[in-house]
Amino acid sequence: MSFAAPMRRLDGKVALVTGAANGIGEAIALRFAEEGARLVLADLQAEALRDVADHLRTEGAEIRESVGDMTREEAANAAVTSALEGFGRIDVLVNNVGGNTGGRIWDMAPEEWDRILTLNLRATFLCTRAAAPHMIAQRYGRIVCTSSGAREGAPWLALYAGAAAYSTAKAGLHGFVRDMAYELGEHGVCINAVAAGAIRTTRNAAYFARLDETIPESPQRITPLRRLGEPREIANAALFLASDEASYVTGTTLTANGGR
Repeated sequence: MSFAAPMRRLDGKVALVTGAANGIGEAIALRFAEEGARLVLADLQAEALRDVADHLRTEGAEIRESVGDMTREEAANAAVTSALEGFGRIDVLVNNVGGNTGGRIWDMAPEEWDRILTLNLRATFLCTRAAAPHMIAQRYGRIVCTSSGAREGAPWLALYAGAAAYSTAKAGLHGFVRDMAYELGEHGVCINAVAAGAIRTTRNAAYFARLDETIPESPQRITPLRRLGEPREIANAALFLASDEASYVTGTTLTANGGR
Protein backbone atom coordinates (compact mmCIF):
# COMPACT_ATOMS: atom_id res chain seq x y z
CA MET A 1 0.00 0.00 0.00
CA SER A 2 1.27 3.46 -0.86
CA PHE A 3 0.23 6.78 0.53
CA ALA A 4 0.43 10.18 -1.12
CA ALA A 5 2.84 12.64 0.46
CA PRO A 6 0.87 14.74 2.96
CA MET A 7 0.42 18.45 2.46
CA ARG A 8 2.05 20.69 4.98
CA ARG A 9 -0.45 21.38 7.73
CA LEU A 10 -0.73 25.14 7.16
CA ASP A 11 -0.38 25.30 3.39
CA GLY A 12 -2.46 28.20 2.09
CA LYS A 13 -3.15 29.56 5.57
CA VAL A 14 -2.39 33.09 6.77
CA ALA A 15 -1.28 33.34 10.39
CA LEU A 16 -0.67 36.32 12.66
CA VAL A 17 1.74 35.59 15.51
CA THR A 18 2.12 38.24 18.22
CA GLY A 19 5.13 38.44 20.48
CA ALA A 20 7.12 36.87 17.64
CA ALA A 21 10.49 38.56 18.19
CA ASN A 22 11.91 35.93 20.52
CA GLY A 23 11.25 32.90 22.71
CA ILE A 24 8.06 30.93 22.23
CA GLY A 25 6.65 33.37 19.68
CA GLU A 26 9.72 33.06 17.50
CA ALA A 27 9.55 29.27 17.74
CA ILE A 28 5.88 29.28 16.73
CA ALA A 29 6.63 31.51 13.75
CA LEU A 30 9.39 29.16 12.61
CA ARG A 31 7.24 26.06 13.07
CA PHE A 32 4.31 27.58 11.20
CA ALA A 33 6.59 28.66 8.35
CA GLU A 34 7.90 25.10 8.09
CA GLU A 35 4.30 23.97 7.66
CA GLY A 36 3.61 26.40 4.83
CA ALA A 37 1.92 29.36 6.52
CA ARG A 38 2.18 32.89 5.23
CA LEU A 39 2.94 34.98 8.28
CA VAL A 40 2.42 38.37 9.84
CA LEU A 41 4.82 38.73 12.76
CA ALA A 42 3.98 41.34 15.38
CA ASP A 43 6.03 42.66 18.27
CA LEU A 44 7.11 45.84 20.00
CA GLN A 45 10.82 45.08 19.48
CA ALA A 46 11.42 46.24 15.91
CA GLU A 47 15.04 45.14 15.47
CA ALA A 48 14.58 41.67 16.94
CA LEU A 49 11.39 41.22 14.93
CA ARG A 50 13.21 42.15 11.73
CA ASP A 51 15.90 39.58 12.47
CA VAL A 52 13.31 36.82 12.85
CA ALA A 53 11.46 37.93 9.71
CA ASP A 54 14.66 38.12 7.65
CA HIS A 55 15.71 34.65 8.77
CA LEU A 56 12.37 33.17 7.75
CA ARG A 57 12.50 34.94 4.40
CA THR A 58 15.85 33.31 3.66
CA GLU A 59 14.08 29.99 4.23
CA GLY A 60 11.48 30.89 1.62
CA ALA A 61 8.60 32.03 3.86
CA GLU A 62 6.26 34.89 2.95
CA ILE A 63 6.50 37.35 5.83
CA ARG A 64 5.06 40.72 6.78
CA GLU A 65 6.07 42.63 9.91
CA SER A 66 3.85 44.71 12.17
CA VAL A 67 5.72 46.65 14.83
CA GLY A 68 3.71 47.94 17.76
CA ASP A 69 2.43 47.47 21.29
CA MET A 70 -0.36 44.91 21.01
CA THR A 71 -1.93 46.19 24.23
CA ARG A 72 -2.89 49.30 22.23
CA GLU A 73 -5.95 49.14 20.01
CA GLU A 74 -4.36 50.81 17.01
CA ALA A 75 -1.42 48.39 17.00
CA ALA A 76 -3.65 45.31 17.30
CA ASN A 77 -5.87 46.56 14.49
CA ALA A 78 -2.83 47.34 12.33
CA ALA A 79 -1.46 43.81 12.72
CA VAL A 80 -4.72 42.29 11.51
CA THR A 81 -4.94 44.85 8.70
CA SER A 82 -1.42 43.85 7.63
CA ALA A 83 -2.63 40.28 7.13
CA LEU A 84 -5.69 41.39 5.17
CA GLU A 85 -3.84 43.84 2.95
CA GLY A 86 -0.85 41.60 2.38
CA PHE A 87 -2.50 38.21 2.01
CA GLY A 88 -6.23 38.87 1.65
CA ARG A 89 -7.39 36.97 4.74
CA ILE A 90 -6.49 35.83 8.25
CA ASP A 91 -6.92 32.15 9.17
CA VAL A 92 -4.88 31.76 12.33
CA LEU A 93 -4.21 34.12 15.23
CA VAL A 94 -1.63 33.27 17.87
CA ASN A 95 -2.00 35.47 20.95
CA ASN A 96 1.47 35.13 22.42
CA VAL A 97 2.06 38.52 24.04
CA GLY A 98 2.60 38.17 27.78
CA GLY A 99 5.15 38.16 30.55
CA ASN A 100 5.86 38.50 34.24
CA THR A 101 8.23 40.61 36.30
CA GLY A 102 7.57 38.84 39.60
CA GLY A 103 7.19 40.47 42.97
CA ARG A 104 5.62 39.53 46.25
CA ILE A 105 2.03 40.68 46.62
CA TRP A 106 2.89 42.84 49.63
CA ASP A 107 5.64 44.60 47.68
CA MET A 108 3.86 44.97 44.35
CA ALA A 109 2.65 48.42 43.39
CA PRO A 110 -0.92 48.56 42.06
CA GLU A 111 0.46 49.99 38.83
CA GLU A 112 2.64 46.91 38.31
CA TRP A 113 -0.32 44.60 38.98
CA ASP A 114 -2.29 46.49 36.35
CA ARG A 115 0.61 46.37 33.89
CA ILE A 116 0.98 42.59 34.10
CA LEU A 117 -2.76 41.99 33.68
CA THR A 118 -2.81 44.41 30.76
CA LEU A 119 0.16 42.74 29.09
CA ASN A 120 -1.27 39.24 29.39
CA LEU A 121 -4.97 39.92 28.83
CA ARG A 122 -5.56 43.16 26.96
CA ALA A 123 -3.42 42.23 23.96
CA THR A 124 -5.28 38.94 23.62
CA PHE A 125 -8.62 40.72 23.83
CA LEU A 126 -7.71 43.40 21.29
CA CYS A 127 -6.15 41.06 18.72
CA THR A 128 -9.01 38.58 19.01
CA ARG A 129 -11.57 41.35 18.68
CA ALA A 130 -9.82 42.65 15.55
CA ALA A 131 -9.47 39.23 13.89
CA ALA A 132 -12.81 37.64 14.84
CA PRO A 133 -15.10 39.51 12.39
CA HIS A 134 -12.97 38.41 9.44
CA MET A 135 -12.86 34.81 10.61
CA ILE A 136 -16.62 34.87 11.14
CA ALA A 137 -17.17 36.24 7.63
CA GLN A 138 -15.13 33.44 6.05
CA ARG A 139 -16.59 30.89 8.50
CA TYR A 140 -13.16 29.62 9.39
CA GLY A 141 -10.56 30.50 11.98
CA ARG A 142 -8.14 29.15 14.53
CA ILE A 143 -7.12 31.19 17.57
CA VAL A 144 -4.37 29.91 19.84
CA CYS A 145 -3.46 31.67 23.08
CA THR A 146 -0.23 31.12 25.02
CA SER A 147 -1.14 30.40 28.62
CA SER A 148 0.89 29.00 31.50
CA GLY A 149 0.79 26.33 34.15
CA ALA A 150 1.12 29.28 36.53
CA ARG A 151 -2.66 29.68 36.22
CA GLU A 152 -2.79 26.94 38.87
CA GLY A 153 0.32 28.12 40.70
CA ALA A 154 3.97 27.34 39.95
CA PRO A 155 6.02 26.82 43.11
CA TRP A 156 9.32 28.00 41.62
CA LEU A 157 7.62 31.30 40.81
CA ALA A 158 5.31 31.69 43.78
CA LEU A 159 7.76 30.65 46.49
CA TYR A 160 10.87 32.40 45.25
CA ALA A 161 9.80 35.31 43.08
CA GLY A 162 6.09 35.98 43.48
CA ALA A 163 3.69 35.59 40.59
CA ALA A 164 0.18 36.42 41.80
CA ALA A 165 -0.52 38.92 39.03
CA TYR A 166 0.80 36.59 36.33
CA SER A 167 -1.12 33.61 37.68
CA THR A 168 -4.29 35.68 37.88
CA ALA A 169 -3.86 36.83 34.28
CA LYS A 170 -3.33 33.30 32.97
CA ALA A 171 -6.34 32.02 34.91
CA GLY A 172 -8.30 34.85 33.28
CA LEU A 173 -7.04 33.73 29.90
CA HIS A 174 -8.49 30.27 30.55
CA GLY A 175 -11.89 31.87 31.19
CA PHE A 176 -11.56 33.98 28.06
CA VAL A 177 -10.92 30.89 25.93
CA ARG A 178 -13.89 29.04 27.43
CA ASP A 179 -16.31 31.90 26.78
CA MET A 180 -15.02 32.70 23.30
CA ALA A 181 -15.45 29.06 22.29
CA TYR A 182 -19.20 29.57 22.78
CA GLU A 183 -19.25 32.97 21.10
CA LEU A 184 -17.31 31.85 18.03
CA GLY A 185 -18.17 28.17 17.68
CA GLU A 186 -21.28 28.53 15.53
CA HIS A 187 -19.22 30.55 13.05
CA GLY A 188 -16.64 27.83 12.44
CA VAL A 189 -13.94 29.45 14.58
CA CYS A 190 -12.04 27.40 17.17
CA ILE A 191 -10.14 28.98 20.06
CA ASN A 192 -7.80 27.16 22.42
CA ALA A 193 -4.77 27.76 24.60
CA VAL A 194 -1.46 26.07 25.31
CA ALA A 195 -0.48 26.18 28.98
CA ALA A 196 3.32 26.07 28.92
CA GLY A 197 5.37 24.83 31.82
CA ALA A 198 8.92 25.95 32.58
CA ILE A 199 10.38 26.67 29.14
CA ARG A 200 14.03 27.44 28.49
CA THR A 201 14.37 30.67 26.52
CA THR A 202 17.27 33.04 26.03
CA ARG A 203 15.77 35.38 28.59
CA ASN A 204 15.20 32.92 31.42
CA ALA A 205 17.84 30.21 30.99
CA ALA A 206 20.13 31.75 33.61
CA TYR A 207 17.24 32.13 36.07
CA PHE A 208 16.23 28.47 35.79
CA ALA A 209 19.85 27.33 36.06
CA ARG A 210 20.22 29.29 39.30
CA LEU A 211 17.02 27.79 40.70
CA ASP A 212 18.22 24.28 39.96
CA GLU A 213 21.39 24.92 41.91
CA THR A 214 19.76 26.44 44.98
CA ILE A 215 16.22 25.21 45.62
CA PRO A 216 14.52 21.81 45.90
CA GLU A 217 11.38 23.05 44.09
CA SER A 218 13.15 23.89 40.84
CA PRO A 219 11.22 22.65 37.78
CA GLN A 220 14.15 20.46 36.76
CA ARG A 221 13.69 18.52 40.00
CA ILE A 222 9.93 18.33 40.52
CA THR A 223 8.73 18.03 36.92
CA PRO A 224 8.19 14.35 36.10
CA LEU A 225 10.30 14.64 32.95
CA ARG A 226 13.08 16.22 35.06
CA ARG A 227 13.94 18.91 32.56
CA LEU A 228 12.89 22.27 31.19
CA GLY A 229 10.81 22.43 28.05
CA GLU A 230 12.03 23.92 24.80
CA PRO A 231 10.18 26.64 22.83
CA ARG A 232 9.76 24.30 19.87
CA GLU A 233 7.82 21.87 22.06
CA ILE A 234 5.24 24.58 22.75
CA ALA A 235 5.28 25.52 19.07
CA ASN A 236 4.39 21.92 18.19
CA ALA A 237 1.37 22.09 20.49
CA ALA A 238 0.32 25.42 18.98
CA LEU A 239 0.69 23.95 15.50
CA PHE A 240 -1.72 21.14 16.31
CA LEU A 241 -4.34 23.57 17.62
CA ALA A 242 -3.88 25.83 14.58
CA SER A 243 -4.25 23.00 12.11
CA ASP A 244 -7.30 21.21 10.75
CA GLU A 245 -6.25 18.20 12.80
CA ALA A 246 -7.84 20.04 15.74
CA SER A 247 -11.11 20.77 13.90
CA TYR A 248 -13.22 19.40 16.78
CA VAL A 249 -11.18 20.98 19.57
CA THR A 250 -12.27 24.31 21.03
CA GLY A 251 -12.45 25.95 24.44
CA THR A 252 -9.57 23.78 25.61
CA THR A 253 -6.35 24.59 27.41
CA LEU A 254 -3.76 22.03 26.33
CA THR A 255 -1.14 21.57 29.04
CA ALA A 256 2.45 21.13 27.90
CA ASN A 257 4.46 21.15 31.10
CA GLY A 258 6.44 17.95 31.35
CA GLY A 259 3.85 16.40 33.63
CA ARG A 260 3.87 19.01 36.40
